[in-house]
Amino acid sequence: MTRTGTYLKCSAIHVATGLEVSAIGPVTEPRALERVAVAKLKRALSAR
Repeated sequence: MTRTGTYLKCSAIHVATGLEVSAIGPVTEPRALERVAVAKLKRALSAR
């Protein structure tokens, strides 16, 4: 996770394919942001 002011950017990378997704949200909710990034990665992998 990377913090920029009041926002966090969380990136999730699938090692085998190199697919990367990111989610941006408030700094007050890091665990929720992590769940969103993982869900986005799963959705992107299923679309392939």
